[in-house]
Amino acid sequence: MNILGISALYHDSAACLVQNGAIVAAAQEERFTRKKYDESLPVHAIEYCLRAGKVQPGKIDWAVFYEKPLTKFLRILRTHFAVAPRSWASFVRAMPGWVHDKLWISYRIDGCCRKLGYGPPRHMGYTEHHQAHAASAFLPSPFEEATILTMDGVGEWTTTAIGFGRGRSIQIIRHISFPHSLGLLYSAFSHYCGFRVNSGEYKLMGLAPYGSQIYSSVIRERLIRLNRDGSFHLDLRYFDYIGGLTMTNRHFAGLFGGPPRKPESAITQREADLAASIQAVLEEAVINLARAGISQSGSRNLCLAGGVALNCVANGRLLREGVCDQIWIQPASGDAGGALGAALYTWHQQLKQPRKADGKSDQMHGALLGPEYSEQEIKGWLDRAGYQYRKLTSDNWADEIARLIAAEKVIGLFQGRLEFGPRALGSRSIIADPRSPRMQSLMNLKIKHRESFRPFAPAVILEKVSDYFQLDRSSPYMLLVAGVKPDLRLGACDESDKFDLTEKVNKIRSCIPAVTHVDYSARVQTVSEMESPRFYGLLKAFERLTGCGVLINTSFNVRGEPPVCTPQDAYRCFMRTDMDYLVIESFILDKKTQPSAPLDEKWMQETELD
Repeated sequence: MNILGISALYHDSAACLVQNGAIVAAAQEERFTRKKYDESLPVHAIEYCLRAGKVQPGKIDWAVFYEKPLTKFLRILRTHFAVAPRSWASFVRAMPGWVHDKLWISYRIDGCCRKLGYGPPRHMGYTEHHQAHAASAFLPSPFEEATILTMDGVGEWTTTAIGFGRGRSIQIIRHISFPHSLGLLYSAFSHYCGFRVNSGEYKLMGLAPYGSQIYSSVIRERLIRLNRDGSFHLDLRYFDYIGGLTMTNRHFAGLFGGPPRKPESAITQREADLAASIQAVLEEAVINLARAGISQSGSRNLCLAGGVALNCVANGRLLREGVCDQIWIQPASGDAGGALGAALYTWHQQLKQPRKADGKSDQMHGALLGPEYSEQEIKGWLDRAGYQYRKLTSDNWADEIARLIAAEKVIGLFQGRLEFGPRALGSRSIIADPRSPRMQSLMNLKIKHRESFRPFAPAVILEKVSDYFQLDRSSPYMLLVAGVKPDLRLGACDESDKFDLTEKVNKIRSCIPAVTHVDYSARVQTVSEMESPRFYGLLKAFERLTGCGVLINTSFNVRGEPPVCTPQDAYRCFMRTDMDYLVIESFILDKKTQPSAPLDEKWMQETELD
């Protein structure tokens, strides 16, 4: 039974293949097209998933879309008409996409499968948006039963849902409807602080520790009412996302002292304080929702999905405050994960197939569900292109890379299957020494080409996580924030009243300064030998050499681009940055020995993989 799950046409399009209940492949379209947050029909991701699953022509049993387009279309019509004529410009902008594409998604998926040579799917199905999120949260989790919490901007009507999962079944207990949305509230502040909606939320979360929560009371009093039962209500007078072309309006600006920050302009104390304030309010809202859901369902296991579930600071607080006993977060919590949820929902809920959960291991295969490349393919491409490389043996692979990292070299690491979701987990990663005081600024400015204040995540040997961080469990998908242990910290958190991002970033706060944020926190990834044997071996080799069982791990890309997918993507990124070495499976390339070549379209075409 081949079930193809698809999310598309809004942002972060993706495809997933489930065969007889097993997750075989999943990937985001952006990784193939190189267009970040690509919203188009995921033709390349669909083709990859069907090829990876060895699906034969005529054997796509189900294609399932992750939401119901007609219901969403009616919501858009209704909300635009409710605020007309002010909504006219927004309405005119939205309609062509609906008339030409979104209302006909089943025909487009059918045509795509035919064009790829697989023939039409035997059945076409739809889930509701938050049903797909809930399925992606619970069904791959290790729990036999759990409370489910899904939070995002908006699906059809639902923005937040509380559910209960047991066995193969999912029940939505309560929901909150548009326009009241935690995701849209947080995005409004991202927009106001000069970051891009649907991508800048990570920056807002990273900026929050540099500020003070001086606007929290204003937010609670004027923008959002948090109720004891977990529900919340926004005062829509301050927002413009229903019928306007921006997230906020002049009333919002009046609350916070002026117009929004212009993108790329200097970040001031105001933006840092706004980030800290909305982060605090969001955490309070998430905790209220989780407590309410657990109270209603009776299960202290908690599963999360939806874009808000990528707020790893809030996730960490759920654990620290004892809101739940165990937590599992879908690594592709955004809309990409909806493709996976739609496929699993069809298999377990609609087709009533059984589900097994052992309480320990999830079904995500470490989120390593994307393409991989053989050594033969890679060697042939390297030789044809004339790139200089050495081949490492399995015995010296980890030790040699560890020696380079210890010498403060920055490594682009490409090995195994591509990760599904926004986090690099050791397959498409840039790695470096966390003990180096200069690494955070160096990697942000010269390699990632992004804002200097943004923190890097530590990858740590699973068995040693409690030696470095205030965390007593695994965090394989980099979705929990925990504090660096007090005995490893240096200095005081509050350095001065002067707002100077450069000064704050460069201050040494611990013995692993490159992964220690300004508030002594870190977004932790634990690495186990079972899920990631090669990356685990590298961490162990670095520990033997240096005594440190931690590495910097950030996604293999530069600002404005998705993480690399192919060896060619990796080489191109390597040559355009200040990385020192590139490791592609067993092959290592030194930047100094590479031939000089123009990085233009002709050069890229001539160096394609067969």
